Amino acid sequence: MQIQQTFFQKSILFLKGLAMGAANKVPGVSGGTISYVLGFYEELIYSFKRIDTKALQLLFSRKFKEFYQHINGPFLLLIMGGSVFSYFSISLVLDYLLKYYELYVWSCFFGMIIGSVFYIAKDFEKWTYSNYIALCVGISIGVGISFLTPATENHNLWFVFFCGVVSISGMILPGLSGSFILILLGNYVLLLVDSVNVFLEVLTNLCKGNFSILSNTNKIKYVKLLTVFTAGSAFGLVSVSHVLGYVLQRFKKTVNALIIGFIIGSLGIVWPWKETLYLQKNNSFILDKGGRKIVKNYQRFIPNIHELETWLAFFFIGLGIVLILVIDFYGKNKK
Repeated sequence: MQIQQTFFQKSILFLKGLAMGAANKVPGVSGGTISYVLGFYEELIYSFKRIDTKALQLLFSRKFKEFYQHINGPFLLLIMGGSVFSYFSISLVLDYLLKYYELYVWSCFFGMIIGSVFYIAKDFEKWTYSNYIALCVGISIGVGISFLTPATENHNLWFVFFCGVVSISGMILPGLSGSFILILLGNYVLLLVDSVNVFLEVLTNLCKGNFSILSNTNKIKYVKLLTVFTAGSAFGLVSVSHVLGYVLQRFKKTVNALIIGFIIGSLGIVWPWKETLYLQKNNSFILDKGGRKIVKNYQRFIPNIHELETWLAFFFIGLGIVLILVIDFYGKNKK
């Protein structure tokens, strides 16, 4: 696997990381889909798969340069760096657009996902029965997930660890939104709002020299929950990547058919014409750290074709499709 070396290539990788990070933040949109469409999905899986026993041996032996090269560090640093940076840049713009132009943003995403189906399906020279079965399974799971009712909050540490494993999968499984899955599991607020806020509070107090906060059992409980969730995420990132790497190597066509099914099924989540339902507690909306209401699920409806905004939404659907086709055209010419 070649390491990107030129400044232009590094810039492109960083921008791709920005796009993946922004997508991961939106409930219903999969960062894995973005990585697939932008052409770095398999290298992402390959790089995470390189975090193995040999990598740990190099790390514990303090052979940091060899460890960095072994895990394809230059690639991971740019992609993950872009993904993290997007939370403070691109995703803020996306938050603004979702607040004031929600219909058109979802329409663009809807078009991009339709384009993504074409982007992946075009590589199939011949469909087999097993591929059709995998496609139907993927669609069924994707549609089923989009209509599930969120569960209640669960503080069990094993379940929290499982939440970490599942939520991180949205980064590496196209069509599966990690944040939306976490909402369905009932622990989005607990793990990504309450626990994060308490952790930042504890960290701030420790930096100020106030170590008495460590005796607050309630706050330590949330720190423990976040620690277990992070451990589950790290475990999921590596383990799922190893599994995907194995099956992609041996059953690439079948896995791609399943991924296409996931992506088609996710169209139900990003359907543009819907009323957003928000999480509430004691008849009050629950807000995230930025003061924004947290999505619970969506109530979908059929658009009125006689309204101007409906036709504008169709325009943005077309724009999303064209965007993917342009990316595909760029990829062909680059080769």
